[in-house]
Amino acid sequence: MSFSIQAGCPAVRKCESAADMADAVGEMYSSEAEDAFLVWNLVPVRLAYGYDLAALLDDLVPLLEEIQRPEFSETEVFWGSDTFSAEWRVVREGDSLRIQARWHSTLGNYESLLTERGDSVVRTQEFVSEWAKLLQRIVTDIEAESVELDDDDIFLRVKALLAA
Repeated sequence: MSFSIQAGCPAVRKCESAADMADAVGEMYSSEAEDAFLVWNLVPVRLAYGYDLAALLDDLVPLLEEIQRPEFSETEVFWGSDTFSAEWRVVREGDSLRIQARWHSTLGNYESLLTERGDSVVRTQEFVSEWAKLLQRIVTDIEAESVELDDDDIFLRVKALLAA
């Protein structure tokens, strides 16, 4: 597989309330917590839960919703964390996605190696399933901590994605 994610099991800090899911993620996971890894054509890229994933959530959830629509053909997403910054063009090819990436920065400075490895092609459902591992970890931790979210829109959308 040219695309996979290892979710890990990061330690969780107490968080009673947060403005939204992204803020809860930023508060629950410290910078010393175990990272997740996105594997792009055999290159592992670290994703810090409390920083990168908190920053990615607001773009990730709409992306996962969009690519599952029957009429989906292509989209672009900009990952805006300074330790996971990239522009992805995602194009449907039958039951798969071709992800063309322009890498700007990653933990470990793997941008040139990632660029050398080229596009990632992955079945749409596998792409969603890989991201779902991270989202399930986060939802489980938010629920275990009974975090009160002022704005629960993204949280509810994630739960709907996971239930599908």
